[in-house]
Amino acid sequence: MSDKEEKEEDLIKSQDNVESIESKDWLYCPICGSELPKIKNLKFCIKCRTNITYIKEHKKFPPRKTPSQHIRTISYPQYYPSKIHYGIEKISDENITKTKDLKLWGIMTSLGLPIGAYILMSFLAAGFLAMIAFFTTDLESLNDLMYNPFFIIFSSFFELVFILVPVIYVGKYLQTPSFENRLILLGFTSRGYERKGIYKEVLIGLAFAAIGIIVVVVSSIFIEIILEIIFGVDIIRDASGTTTDVEIIVSSLDIFSLIIFAIVMILIIGTSEEILFRGFMQKGLVRNLGNIWGIIISALIFSMFHLIGFFFIVSESPLAFVVSFLLSFIPYFSISLMIGWLYYWRNENLIAVVITHGVYDAITITLAFIVYGMV
Repeated sequence: MSDKEEKEEDLIKSQDNVESIESKDWLYCPICGSELPKIKNLKFCIKCRTNITYIKEHKKFPPRKTPSQHIRTISYPQYYPSKIHYGIEKISDENITKTKDLKLWGIMTSLGLPIGAYILMSFLAAGFLAMIAFFTTDLESLNDLMYNPFFIIFSSFFELVFILVPVIYVGKYLQTPSFENRLILLGFTSRGYERKGIYKEVLIGLAFAAIGIIVVVVSSIFIEIILEIIFGVDIIRDASGTTTDVEIIVSSLDIFSLIIFAIVMILIIGTSEEILFRGFMQKGLVRNLGNIWGIIISALIFSMFHLIGFFFIVSESPLAFVVSFLLSFIPYFSISLMIGWLYYWRNENLIAVVITHGVYDAITITLAFIVYGMV
């Protein structure tokens, strides 16, 4: 028989086998429904391992194997690998206002960044003053310039560093680090507020500005009484007789410059300081230390920043220096605690807080201007 004849015979046999498979064997598994290979006398399904031969012979499914009573099955706990996060978990645009459960930045960053921002602001202000001094040989003219009301107003714009530094830093926590999203993360936003809600925040801010005046007056009287009891009246009078920064500023103001300065306090000073100290510092400290300590430490550092000039004043008596410092520190600390609590109460939104701070400063300067004019 030739090779050609053998191939033709094999082809005929294979066709007969295929026809027998299609006519006698199943094409699909009755259990899982998967297609069965065209193999003669296939015993098991290649996918679910069902005994097809048993089903064909007995016209029923094969019985399940019952485990022996002497064999005890042990269930092992299932361990699933936890998600591994590399770097900082980014905050989506929808969750920027829902960060109370997020830890965000740590304690050292919450403290160090405001200190760095203050140093940078001081460096820029000192550099600007040094540049003016370089072109001014007359020290008396330089001194007059420093107490010029418009120079004081212009120097207030250096506090914009308090906005710039935290805004740059928080961008790494956002999926979309736009300028608006950075401000929202710091709490300076009206997102989620309708017009009535914004009006409500403004009214709350104005009300707490008035309350702040009362808090400062009461705390000033209280600490003065306590110090008089401890140190005597004479030392309190000597300490109270020192000239303060507010008196120096007020002495150089007129009506026009007072109005400009009040506007700058509301728009620049109140906004920048609250973004840095409440929107950044307190937000970070609260998440790491809790609400109470976060508010207290933020208020403490905020007060110290405003009184750092005391440490550059040469005093004849250390006791007079301590008393003078306490007379200024306690009122600052009291209103700082109030503003910190207000920020917590308003769900870490800065609308009411910024208005309280700015309007309080404007009222303080205005009252001091009126009192100074009467004296």
